[in-house]
Amino acid sequence: MGDIRDLPAWRELGRLAAQLRATRVDAMFDHDPRRAERFTRSAAGIALDFSKQRVDTSVMAALAQLAESRDFHALRDALFSGEPINTSEDRAAWHIALRCPPEAPVHDEVHAVREDMAAFADALRSGRWAGHTGEPIRDIVNIGIGGSDLGPRMVYEALAVPGQRIRCHFVANVDPADLDDTLAALDAERTLFIVTSKSFTTAETLANARVARQWLLDNGAGEADIARHFVAVSTNAEAVQAFGIDRMFGFWDWVGGRFSLWSAVGLSIAAGLGMSAFDALLAGAHAMDTHFREAPLEENLPAALGLIGVWNNNFLGLPSHIVVPYAQRLAALPAYLQQLEMESNGKSVTREGEPAVVDTVPAVWGSVGTNAQHAFFQMLHQGVVAADVDFVLPLSPPAEASDSRERQRVANCVAQAEALMCGRDPEALIDELKAEGLQGAALEQRLAARRFEGNRPSSMIVMDRLDAYHLGALLAAYEHKVFVQGVIWGINSFDQWGVELGKTMAERIVEELEEGGEPGPHDASTRALLARVRQAWDRG
Repeated sequence: MGDIRDLPAWRELGRLAAQLRATRVDAMFDHDPRRAERFTRSAAGIALDFSKQRVDTSVMAALAQLAESRDFHALRDALFSGEPINTSEDRAAWHIALRCPPEAPVHDEVHAVREDMAAFADALRSGRWAGHTGEPIRDIVNIGIGGSDLGPRMVYEALAVPGQRIRCHFVANVDPADLDDTLAALDAERTLFIVTSKSFTTAETLANARVARQWLLDNGAGEADIARHFVAVSTNAEAVQAFGIDRMFGFWDWVGGRFSLWSAVGLSIAAGLGMSAFDALLAGAHAMDTHFREAPLEENLPAALGLIGVWNNNFLGLPSHIVVPYAQRLAALPAYLQQLEMESNGKSVTREGEPAVVDTVPAVWGSVGTNAQHAFFQMLHQGVVAADVDFVLPLSPPAEASDSRERQRVANCVAQAEALMCGRDPEALIDELKAEGLQGAALEQRLAARRFEGNRPSSMIVMDRLDAYHLGALLAAYEHKVFVQGVIWGINSFDQWGVELGKTMAERIVEELEEGGEPGPHDASTRALLARVRQAWDRG
């Protein structure tokens, strides 16, 4: 595709960035009373207000031109038509097909698996599928890692309420404490395990699954009972059957792990929350898909998310993108988005196999507000390096709005965004400090410590409410953001070869750490670390 830096739109954006670098965003509101309206995009019950970003109409026009010059429209069409846009694996990235309504002309298998999920979820929730002693299933443990864990975990935690008929637990870490602590609180007769692994060879997942299997046997189940307490989400029927599992829910090689919660990987969502909630999640995502496919670039909400990210990363030089959901139930959202964005776009090579010549994905991190205000917001307000922030604010139902804590939640979110942009009026601060009796050097010292420059960018994402439909729409918007940025940077957002090397090396080291294992060839530091581990284990 050529060097992106040679494109007229790229050069124009560099010129605009230099021009706007010293411009204050709060001053832009003084010159444009309709700025908030002009820089808000809405779709599927989600509103994105990016008026506090350091952009103007010229910037947004140049960003749209950049996307168009990178074949955005053609690649978007390829995404939706199921073409093999995952070039390094010659696969489609057709997760959008998973959330199409039943009448949509997609693979019949998609609807067949969805119907199978619905039947199984209903059997579990009604008690028709019971444990080996006839006790109804009370707890589900999803054993998976990465995309087989983060998506279902985040959605379940966001939507579950006290008194769930079935409680879901999620185990990903191969650290024994993760599974062992979960099992300690469960009754084997009333527990079902969902082993989620596309290949059914994922080392961490199978290690935990084998321990869970033995736990069942140690607690009264027989070999023939395993099939009542285990189901699998996989594509490897032979390995699943060898484990002793009869019931398998399949999916396809065009479903990438971090885009897979819409498939049978979301079985724990359907079983724990009910299939109606899962269907609503799909419907919200489909509504956002339709908007993304049909809305012109200048009105497109997911495209705006992606374009603003490129602007902040490549032209304003902001190294971090921070996500702060102001809802405790969305506490897992930043971790989910870390994988979605950094595993997708954390690449240094283009689709053509050439080195990337511009920065790709920034570091993505965050935490739940208002807790985050007492952690890293000091850095956001007064740190040397600014960061780009997404505030995510679900609105509360009217019945809850009278709670003073709700008013504090919303007020904190809105105030933090305003403070990042406006900072603090230095003249008002001087008057305040003088009123405290400070003057001279003491005044100057205190003034320096309490100065807030402001002019720090953020976007506000408002959800009409936190339910399955609106959560589906939000997650689909972020998925499409990732796609937009991958298109502009010229990279394949749908492979993840960087995950594989360390896992492959770990398999060799596991063999070396087995009793009687022979040390392999390693660098001096790794040899010393392994020797230290063996010495500690030998001491008992």
